[in-house]
Amino acid sequence: MEQITTVGIDLAKRVFALHGVDAGGRVILRSIVRREQLLEAMAKLPPCVVGMEAGSGAHDWARQLQRLGHTPKLMAAKFVSPYRRKGKNDGNDAEAICEAVSRPGMRFVPIKSLEQQALLSLHRVRQGFIVERTATINRLRGLLAEFGVVLPVRAVVVRREACKAAESLPALGRRAIEDLLAHLRTLDERIAAYDRELEQQARQCEPARRLMKIRGIGALSALAIVATVGNARDFRSGRQFAAWLGLTPRQHSSGGKTRLGHITKRGDAYLRCLLVQGARSVLHTASRHADGMSRWAQTLEARRGYHRTLVAIASKNARIAWALLSRNEVLRPA
Repeated sequence: MEQITTVGIDLAKRVFALHGVDAGGRVILRSIVRREQLLEAMAKLPPCVVGMEAGSGAHDWARQLQRLGHTPKLMAAKFVSPYRRKGKNDGNDAEAICEAVSRPGMRFVPIKSLEQQALLSLHRVRQGFIVERTATINRLRGLLAEFGVVLPVRAVVVRREACKAAESLPALGRRAIEDLLAHLRTLDERIAAYDRELEQQARQCEPARRLMKIRGIGALSALAIVATVGNARDFRSGRQFAAWLGLTPRQHSSGGKTRLGHITKRGDAYLRCLLVQGARSVLHTASRHADGMSRWAQTLEARRGYHRTLVAIASKNARIAWALLSRNEVLRPA
């Protein structure tokens, strides 16, 4: 009997489907196991390549399978679906995963460590507080507009004028506005606390300190890159890393004609947003610098426009960050 070399696992909440093949592609294993039985079933198998979709809990399962001697590989779900040849069910999904993970051109998601996921949890919670703060400010503007008080779309003005406008409202309306303002102050305090914690973590992280030398990459962006990427050598080049972040143009080429559209917006939207926001500071201060990066940014803005220049700067910073992380180097002055 041939030995199993590749296994596809369809992850779920309680019931997991397994599909295993040998080196020749012959199906050897088809089974359904419960969550508490998965590690026991995988421990009985010889060390092999294990494919999974990069969903909820996938990184934790990957770390546990590594301890069992297997080689787990995570893939985006949209890269797996083309390999499903039959109707969608757990068994067919596991078969598609097993087929996809064996493809030589497949792109995989870097497996995160516990420390990386802990750092990213701080980023996610902070970003959630920011979204909630924006929603609270919009709610304030909406409620005051019902009483004829129309405030501009500026957070500073809303904070200042909402307190004054509440004084002329009925008691119940004044209470609602004051509660929202109190909630807004609480969110400000929590976001500021997370900012201090993340900046402290960035100062203690040596790779993050090296990335912070790049113009347009601050403490938040540097720490997010380190926590998201992990081993930069998982990417063959800086170009591939920028493409993984969705910062490269989408192609609509055919018949020898090259047509480039908007950026693909694949990958981590949060990390891409941080890089683009950092590019704004680079472009805004370019006129005060005489280095090559600033001259290039100004020339590109004049030729291609403001927003395309931001994406180009973000893509360039992503490639520089990959070079520093993959080669373990320090940014050299221009």
